[in-house]
Amino acid sequence: MPKLIPVADEQSKPFWDAANERRLLVHKCTACNTLQFPPQPTCRDCGSAKLEWTQASGRGHILTYFVVHDGRFGRRMADQPYNVAVIALDEDPRVNFYANLPGVPPHQVPVGAAVKVIFEEVEGGQLVPDWQVVR
Repeated sequence: MPKLIPVADEQSKPFWDAANERRLLVHKCTACNTLQFPPQPTCRDCGSAKLEWTQASGRGHILTYFVVHDGRFGRRMADQPYNVAVIALDEDPRVNFYANLPGVPPHQVPVGAAVKVIFEEVEGGQLVPDWQVVR
């Protein structure tokens, strides 16, 4: 399935650089130890700007999902319907990622199942994280 091509900005560039090395990074607040994603200029819990990138385990579980039947992204129209699952990171379930869950047919997403991060290449050679059910 074609993926959307990310456009890195100054704040997200370390994330995308790490993805190209098959590493998953999240922001960690050094003032209160909160993990967060996507990257923001300040901590969502305490407001501190003392944030650093830290490597995540790349493991989580499926919180919920929906199926796109009539999306408007031209690159994805031929692949409809497709899953969009919400993944909770094992380290902190408030840190969420979206996933298409390659290999899982639409409407057959096992909510609660364990997942692990995988990396798929998009145009231009950029690797992007997706998630795969651990069997």
